[in-house]
Amino acid sequence: MLILFGTLALLLIIGVPVALALAGASMAFIVLESSIPPVMVLHRMINGVDSFPLLAVPFFILAGSLMNHAGITDRIFAFAKAMVGWMRGGLGHVNIGASVLFAGMSGAAVADAGGLGAIEIKAMKEGGYDPDFAVGITAASSTIGPLIPPSLPLVVYGVVSSTSIGQLFAAGLIPGLVMALALMAMVAWYAHMRGYGRDAGFAWSVLASTFKRAFLSLLTPVIIVGGILAGLFTPTEAAIAACAYALALGGIVYRTLTFRKIKAISMDTIETTAVVLLIVAAASIFSWILTSSRVTEMVAQGILGHTQNIILVLLLINVVLLIVGLFMEPVAAITILTPVLLPVVVELGMDPVHFGIMMVLNLMLGLLTPPIGMVLYVLARVADIKFESAVQATAPFLIPLGLVLLLVTYVPALSMWLPELLYR
Repeated sequence: MLILFGTLALLLIIGVPVALALAGASMAFIVLESSIPPVMVLHRMINGVDSFPLLAVPFFILAGSLMNHAGITDRIFAFAKAMVGWMRGGLGHVNIGASVLFAGMSGAAVADAGGLGAIEIKAMKEGGYDPDFAVGITAASSTIGPLIPPSLPLVVYGVVSSTSIGQLFAAGLIPGLVMALALMAMVAWYAHMRGYGRDAGFAWSVLASTFKRAFLSLLTPVIIVGGILAGLFTPTEAAIAACAYALALGGIVYRTLTFRKIKAISMDTIETTAVVLLIVAAASIFSWILTSSRVTEMVAQGILGHTQNIILVLLLINVVLLIVGLFMEPVAAITILTPVLLPVVVELGMDPVHFGIMMVLNLMLGLLTPPIGMVLYVLARVADIKFESAVQATAPFLIPLGLVLLLVTYVPALSMWLPELLYR
C-alpha cells in the first residue's frame, strides 16, 4: 500500500492529472508488488466505464451546456429577481434562488458557476455589492447543484455503489433546499452587517411576466424528475430527454442556438465527458486494487475495532472526506472511497442512499477550498480577481454549509423521508 499511495501522492504533487496519477499508481503497484498481468489495468478501466447508467453523464453535461448557451440562464435570473429581489440583500437571495432553479437542469457545480456566475457577479457589482460578497455567495450557492436532481456526482455514486439513482435523486432534494435556506440566512446576516438594501420592489405583474418568460425553461426539472418518478424513463433516458428538450427550446422556441453554437457545445461536451470518464476508469482500477488487496476489509475492521459508535464513525468519515476533498476531484474521490467506506457505514445500519448524500455534500465543499477548488478557479476568472481573493471571499460561507453537512449526517430523515415516501 505504501507503493500505491506513495506513487499516487508523488504524481499529484508534481502536477500529473488525477486520472493519469491514479492509473500510474495502479500500474506501479501491479508491476512491483503483484503477479497480476499489466494488461489487467486496461481491462479493469474499460469495465469501469462499461455501464449503461454512466451514459447519463455526457447527456446531462450536454443538457447543461445547451441550457447555458440558449439564453435560459438570463430568464431564470430575471424570474429569481422578481421572486426574492425585494428582500434585504436582494441580489444575494436572487443568486441562491437562481442556483436552485438552475440545479434542476445542469446537476454540476462548475456548470452553475460558469453559466450563472458571470450574470450574477456582474449584476451584484453594478448593484453596489462588495466583490468579495458577490464571489463568495456565487461560489457557495453553486454547490447546491450536485444535490438537487439531476446530479452527476450522484449518478457516479449510484453506479459505483449499485444504489438506485432515482432514490438518490429524491434524497438530494430536501438537503439541497436546506442548503439554500442556510445560505439565505447568511445573506441576511451580511445585509444587516453591511447595510445592503432591497434591489427591487415586489410586484405580482413583474413576477407573472418573468415567470411566463421562464416557464418553458422551468419545465426542465419537472420533465426530468417527473419522468423518472412516473416510471416513464430511467435516469439515463431522462438525460437524453433533457438534451432533446434543451435543443427544442434553444433551436426552435427561443431561436438562440445556431448550428455553429451546437457544434462548439458538442465539442466542449466531448472534452468534459472524456475527462470525467477517464477519471472514473482510472479510479475503478485503483479501487479494484484496494478491494482485491483486502484494504477495504482492513479499513472496516480498523474503524469498527476502535469504536462502533455511529456518531464517532460518521464524524471520522466526514473528516477523512473533507481532507480528501482538498486534494482530489469529487468524481475520483467517490469512485475510490465508496468501496472502502460504504461497508463500514452499512455495518452500522446506515442506508447507502443516506451515505451517498452525505458523501456528495461533503466532497462539494472541496470545490470551494484550495488547492483543487474548481469552482474558485472558474469564479476567479469570471470576476477577474486573484485565486487567493476568491478563497478569502468564500471562506465565511463554509460555516453554514458545514452546519448543513452535520444536519444531513446526523438527521437521516432529511435525506430518507422523500425516497421512503416515493419508493419504499
